[in-house]
Amino acid sequence: MNLSKALEIATCTDTGMIRSHNEDSVVADSAHGLAVVADGMGGYNAGEVASGMATTVITSEMQQALARSRPHELDREAGAPLAARLLREQIRKANTSIYQAALSQPQYAGMGTTLVMCLFYDNRVMVAHLGDSRLYRLRDGGLAVLTRDHSLLQEQIDSGLITPEQAKHAQHKNLVTRALGIDPTVEPELHEFQTRPGDLYLLCSDGLNDMVSDEDIELALQALGSNLKLAAQQLVQMANDNGGRDNVSVILVRVLRDYPAARGVMAKFFAWLK
Repeated sequence: MNLSKALEIATCTDTGMIRSHNEDSVVADSAHGLAVVADGMGGYNAGEVASGMATTVITSEMQQALARSRPHELDREAGAPLAARLLREQIRKANTSIYQAALSQPQYAGMGTTLVMCLFYDNRVMVAHLGDSRLYRLRDGGLAVLTRDHSLLQEQIDSGLITPEQAKHAQHKNLVTRALGIDPTVEPELHEFQTRPGDLYLLCSDGLNDMVSDEDIELALQALGSNLKLAAQQLVQMANDNGGRDNVSVILVRVLRDYPAARGVMAKFFAWLK
């Protein structure tokens, strides 16, 4: 199903004010309902390699998988939509590619990347994430964080060692507890949400939310949400105006209308024709 008439997407990525190169990578494909943000880690440009491999492998493999699979159908083994299996499989392939490249090429040793990705289908969105790249949703004027960081900082907040307010000024914001390409195997965290026409989804690297408060992100999306390209550029500019200590990347996805999956005999017939 082509979702390009149901979803409007804008992307923006920037090196920031301090870093010499951009280790973030973003890919959006409105036709397939795909959006991916990866924030690379590692010296000698290895982070750039890891994030680029992640977005390339996941996008190409997912496009192929969607050509032969219907994400809304039930995965009888898992008792969940097939979308969950599709995301896990492509993420694992990307993890293996990055991990093996790091093992075989000394200049890439230890490279990895955070990841947040969305698959929109059947009036739903399945989100998978690793690390501290995030997914937000603006609905009815209110902003909500739909992912929970895999980070040392988040673990300290959860255990009551520090408050969210203290976390804003912590020194070790970027220590993630889960990432792509670091270990031989990886398990992404997955969640599914119902979507509504008018929803606005924001995928971002931590270069945005480390520099711009959730309150200011919400205000910017409320003010500029009718122009996605401008809103994406403004969010990046706000991060840079506040210091731009890291690369910053955003993808904005607006749901324009419902996009239910085709069902029944005719749907199976058209799927067979493909």
